Amino acid sequence: MSTIRLTMAQAVARFLAAQKTEIDGKVLPLFGGVFAIFGHGNVAGLGEALYGVRDSLPTYRAHNEQGMAHAAIAFAKASRRRRMMACTTSIGPGATNMVTAAAVAHVNRLPVLLLPGDVFANRLPDPVLQQIENFSDGTVSANDCFKPVSRYFDRITRPEQIIPALHRAMSVLTDPADCGPVTLALCQDVQAEAYDYPESFFAEKIWTPRRVRPDESELAKAAEIIRNAKKPFIVAGGGVLYSGAEKALGEFAQRHGVFVGETQAGKSSLPHDHAANLGAIGVTGTAAANALAEEADVVIAVGTRLQDFTTGSWALFKNPNRKIVGLNVQAFDATKHNAQPLVTDAKVGLDELSKALGNWKAPDVWTAKAKDEKTRWFGSSARFTDPTNAELPSDAQVIGAVQRTSSPTDVVVCAAGGLPGELHKHWKASAALGYHMEYGYSCMGYEIAGGLGVKMADPSREVIVMVGDGSYLMMNSELATSVMLGQKLTVVLLDNRGYGCINRLQRATGGESFNNLLQHTNHVTLPNIDFAAHAASLGADAVKVKSIAELEDALKKARAATRSTVILIDTDPLISTDVGGHWWDVAVPEVSSRDEVNTARKNYETALGAQRVGD
Repeated sequence: MSTIRLTMAQAVARFLAAQKTEIDGKVLPLFGGVFAIFGHGNVAGLGEALYGVRDSLPTYRAHNEQGMAHAAIAFAKASRRRRMMACTTSIGPGATNMVTAAAVAHVNRLPVLLLPGDVFANRLPDPVLQQIENFSDGTVSANDCFKPVSRYFDRITRPEQIIPALHRAMSVLTDPADCGPVTLALCQDVQAEAYDYPESFFAEKIWTPRRVRPDESELAKAAEIIRNAKKPFIVAGGGVLYSGAEKALGEFAQRHGVFVGETQAGKSSLPHDHAANLGAIGVTGTAAANALAEEADVVIAVGTRLQDFTTGSWALFKNPNRKIVGLNVQAFDATKHNAQPLVTDAKVGLDELSKALGNWKAPDVWTAKAKDEKTRWFGSSARFTDPTNAELPSDAQVIGAVQRTSSPTDVVVCAAGGLPGELHKHWKASAALGYHMEYGYSCMGYEIAGGLGVKMADPSREVIVMVGDGSYLMMNSELATSVMLGQKLTVVLLDNRGYGCINRLQRATGGESFNNLLQHTNHVTLPNIDFAAHAASLGADAVKVKSIAELEDALKKARAATRSTVILIDTDPLISTDVGGHWWDVAVPEVSSRDEVNTARKNYETALGAQRVGD
C-alpha cells in the first residue's frame, strides 16, 4: 500500500479538496471552500494545511464565527445541498460562537462541516488558554456543546482517527435523510502530528444524490388514500427544492387538480403565478391556502417537517376526518401525527405517486373553490403592498417596492422577526430558490451572512437581503466580508426602532409594550443610530430614503452598483397584514392582575379547543 506522510490537518485539507460533485454534467468541487477565523487552536495546524491547498480549496476570512457558519449554511441551501462549505475556528469562544449556527443547520437539515480546534489530547499543558474544565469529567471540552446540534460528532485525539471520521462525515453530509451539520473537533496538538496515510484516502470521489424510491406497499396505501379524497391539498416543503422536484410537483398538481400551499422553506417550489399555487400556508399563510387547508380531507405533506408555523400549531387542519400522507425522504418526518408514510425522494416519489393515481383528479367543485380563493387573495395582497404616501410605511409596502423593482431571477433573503410573515404572504417568487428564508430556527442575525452565502453559491443572481434594525444590530459584520470578497448584496434595512414583531405579539397576548421597542426600554437616552453611516464604515454604499418612491429609485441604483449597498428606510412598528394568517400557540398566563391578559387567556383557552390531540 502506497502511503504519504502528512500531518492530520494536512490530511483533512487534502481529503476535502478531493471531494467532487456532478451537477448538470459538470464536475465541481463538493466543498466551495473553507471559512476560517484563525486562533491558537487552528492557525498552526489547519492554517498551514489550508495554505497548502489554497488553489484547489479556497479559504475565506470572515469577521464573526457564527456569521461565517451562517454563510456556509446558506451556500448549501442555495446549492440544493449538492455543494457545501467547511468552517474552522480556534478553541473556546471561536468554537462556541458556531453552536447557534450548528442548530440552524440541524433544524433545517442542511450540510456544513464544522472544524473547531480543541484542547491538547496529551493534556500536558492543561489548562490551556480558553479551555473549559469540567470538575468531574476530564474528557469534556467546550466542543461538547456541539453534540446535541450535530448529526455526527467526533473528537480527533489521534491522527489516524481522521480516516474513519471523515468517511463517516461525508456519508452524513451527503445523505438526503440524515443530512445536517457534522462537527469534527480537532485537538490542536494532534493537528500537527504526522501519520503515514494511504494515498487512496485522497483519491478523487464524485458524490451524486441518492434518490430513494418508494416502498410498493406504502405507495399503494398512499394512492388509495388520495383516490378517496374529495378535498385533497398539498403542503410543499423545503424537501421539494432540495430534491429538485419543482417540475414534478407542478405536473402532479396540474394533472390531478390538487392545489399547493408552500412552507417558508418550500416557497418558490412553484412560480407564484402557477395555476395550482395558493401561496404561503400556516400562521403566516395566505387566506387562499389556509381556506383549503382548513377543509382538506387529505393533506399530502411533501418534503416538510410540519412545524407549528405550517400547521397552525396543529389547529389549521380542521376537517375531523382528515388524513395525512407524509411523502418524505426521512421516516422521522414522514410518520408525524399518525401520517401514512411514503418514505421516498420527493421527485421520484411524486412521479411514482402520479403513475399510481392514473387519471384520478380532484372533484371540480373543490378546484373551483381553490381558484376563487386565489383570486380573492391576490386582490387583498395588492392592497397591502401598493405604494403609499404614509410618513412611516409598513413592511408590506416596502416589500411591494422591492418586488416592483426586482427581476424574476432575483433572490430575496430574510430570517427572523416580522418580515418573514409579510414576505411569506406577499413575495411573488418567480424562479426556484428565489425565496431564501431561515425560519426553521428563526435565527436573528442570519440575514446578511446568509445573503453572502447565497451570492457565493450563485453569483449570477441578484441577492436582496431584507433585515430589520434589531437583526442588523445583532450581526452585521459579514457586510464587510461581502465587500471584501466582491460579493455584491443589496440590503434593505427597515428601521422600526426596536423589536416590532415581538412587541405586537406581546400586545396580542395581553401584555403591555415593554422592553421591545426602544421607547419602552429601561434607558438613560434613546440612541439615534445612523445605520447608513455604519454601513458605509464597513465599506458598503449606503443611503437613507424617506419614501417608497425614493426607495424604488435607490433600489434601481443599487442594481447597477458594483459593491454591496445598504438602503435604510424608517417603518411603522405596529402595522402588519391583518388578512390571512392563522392562530399560533403562544401560552398566555393563567393568572394576572391585568384585565388584558385575563381576556387574552380566555381567548387562548378557546383556541386550544381547535388543536388536534392524539394524532
